Amino acid sequence: MEIFKYMEKYDYEQVVFCQDEASGLKAIIAIHDTTLGPALGGARMWTYATEENAIEDALRLARGMTYKNAAAGLNLGGGKTVIIGDPFTDKNEEMFRALGRFIQGLNGRYITAEDVGTTVTDMDLIHEETNYVTGISPAFGSSGNPSPVTAFGVYRGMKAAAKEAFGTDILDGRTVSVQGLGNVAYKLCEYLHNEGAKLIVTDINQAAIDRVVTDFGAAAVSPDEIYVQDVDIFSPCALGAILNDDTIPQLKAKVIAGSANNQLQESRHGDQLHELGIVYAPDYVINAGGVINVADELYGYDKDRAMKRVEGIYDSIEKIFSISKRDNIPTYIAANRLAEDRIARVAKSRSQFLKNEKNILHGR
Repeated sequence: MEIFKYMEKYDYEQVVFCQDEASGLKAIIAIHDTTLGPALGGARMWTYATEENAIEDALRLARGMTYKNAAAGLNLGGGKTVIIGDPFTDKNEEMFRALGRFIQGLNGRYITAEDVGTTVTDMDLIHEETNYVTGISPAFGSSGNPSPVTAFGVYRGMKAAAKEAFGTDILDGRTVSVQGLGNVAYKLCEYLHNEGAKLIVTDINQAAIDRVVTDFGAAAVSPDEIYVQDVDIFSPCALGAILNDDTIPQLKAKVIAGSANNQLQESRHGDQLHELGIVYAPDYVINAGGVINVADELYGYDKDRAMKRVEGIYDSIEKIFSISKRDNIPTYIAANRLAEDRIARVAKSRSQFLKNEKNILHGR
């Protein structure tokens, strides 16, 4: 892998390789862009087939966080940590404390958080060595489990998408199919049930299905049947790359709005949804409630303030639809444009400020 060529292509700022022999830590910290502020992104632990795969994942995820944080209106850039190892068998205290020291050495350019394969306990260990970590235990001033907040953001974004498709954001009487019933999706189903929506759900875990059927009166179908349901809204809340050549032709929904990451298998599938007239709420915008919530910890966590910002996902989704219609572009491109325009405006303002400071310094 030609790392510098890849970094230059997507304008990455920094990649840090972290190795600690005593603990077995092998990690990559990727910082994509800090125009808006320090890079914020979680620490993922996974059993990668190759070191190159781990590097590529760190780079891809860091860039994704730049867009996610920018579109969410946060004064934060994008970064990510990838730890190479099995999250079930390879963890130890020394590993996460060593990672904390590496993060501390970046002097605030990067702030980490919980991600796939890591837990609040792991974040607490990182916190022993640095304050540049969020998602720690509530005893340390953290916001706790982010899943309910993420679900609230998805619910708000879904309402905005419904308004775009149906002329009203009222979900009472609408039928919503939910794919995947983890912590975020369960809370989302609760919001939808309380508003009067009808639920059709699926999961590979029968216990998760039974819980939603019992608590919210949902109808259950097999995983393969979820795409063909005659529903108003399809909510993917599990796998990535779920919108692809096989699934899109099966969909009857007019709206796609869910919490899953990387829902489009390829960019062209976003183009296809646009051509079909399906209203797609871009995943990294609608599922930003969690990162908005943990970002509030940097100011001293205030739940009401955080929830107010998460509520604003409704407005962000509306802006994306407006850009999409104005420029006749798919919503995934409109979301990128929203993020890129914000970064460009701040970069221009900063450049002008530095120019003025230089002129003052030299008496011009």
